[in-house]
Amino acid sequence: MVAKTKKDLDGLKIIGEVCGAIRDELVLSTKPGITTKELDEIAREMFEKAEAQSAPKGEYDFPGYTCISINNEVAHGVPKRKRVIHEGDLVNIDVSGSKNGYYADTGISFVVGRGDATLQKICDVSKEAFHAGLKQAKPGSKKSALGKAAHNVAKRHGLTVIKNLTGHGIGRSLHEEPKHIFNYFASWDDEILKDGAVIAFEPMISTFEEEVFQSEDGWTFLTNESFVAQYEHTVILTNEGPLITTL
Repeated sequence: MVAKTKKDLDGLKIIGEVCGAIRDELVLSTKPGITTKELDEIAREMFEKAEAQSAPKGEYDFPGYTCISINNEVAHGVPKRKRVIHEGDLVNIDVSGSKNGYYADTGISFVVGRGDATLQKICDVSKEAFHAGLKQAKPGSKKSALGKAAHNVAKRHGLTVIKNLTGHGIGRSLHEEPKHIFNYFASWDDEILKDGAVIAFEPMISTFEEEVFQSEDGWTFLTNESFVAQYEHTVILTNEGPLITTL
């Protein structure tokens, strides 16, 4: 969507704050021994308290309130009662929700306790890639500049990006135009960003594989051997600079 009114801005900020708070609480609650279903129950309670709704459950009948992915699970991991998190796991918490007709989407990857240095590196680089792309997120810029900046960061660290999962437009639904915000440069992707455009920008940094595949559960995206870290926020583009709603 293109946010044009104070009502739009306020609505986007409110649900952005809800999703950001749930994300942060789930990160703090992720300890060795907890299950992904237990984390998802925390999210359910927080959504209900905020009188907000889980976007994947509401729009796609996803079997959880949040997506929680571990190790070679890259995205859309289904919360399960028997899925126990262990010391050193790479975990991705992805929270998207709606309230009063406005949507937000945010996610972060992190290492539980002490883990492999490579896992921490890709988490750090995903955040760096996000902020590099954010510098290009301004009205009048080409959409492809965000992915180019993110990919350049990855390459500088000897890493790469996932190319068949992307960021997207958001606002009045979970997925809107633009349908794709790539994690890499595509010369044909020359759409000009507009003032007030609302996007979910989510660089996914990979150790070496550049594509994911869908698991037999019909939801979870996996890699064969690589580890992948994501860093995502919902952003409103303005002439005064990008406004992150999900901080």
